[in-house]
Amino acid sequence: MRTSAMAWFATKIIGIIAIVRGGHAKGHNPLEGCIEALDRGEILILFPEGSRGEPEKLSQFKKGVAHLVKDRPQTPVHPLFIYGLGRALPKDSFWLVPFNCDIVVGEALMWNGGVDAFMDALQERMKALASTVHVAPWE
Repeated sequence: MRTSAMAWFATKIIGIIAIVRGGHAKGHNPLEGCIEALDRGEILILFPEGSRGEPEKLSQFKKGVAHLVKDRPQTPVHPLFIYGLGRALPKDSFWLVPFNCDIVVGEALMWNGGVDAFMDALQERMKALASTVHVAPWE
């Protein structure tokens, strides 16, 4: 987080769960906060690409979501494809910009017994959802 005020707002008001990268090397499960939230029955919104990449480009997914579902295999994962977020909430911007976003919701994906197989299935579902978004020619 950029400032302590932003960190407080993100964690206390919005409810963002910080993922500490490299936590396994220090003996800490970086997904522990997510697991606790699932155990409380909360809904998580995860960006499987990890960090924000190039706007409106689908990047390679990280395996964290698969490891999370492996620990809680009863948890359904609903893939969402969001187009336009790069304009509505530009990277490193604090303010929302008034643009519309298209959000396409896919069928739930359940744990299938393997991290790589789960990630392949999720990536394929996301590509299929992305193919349903038709953007205007001026974009």
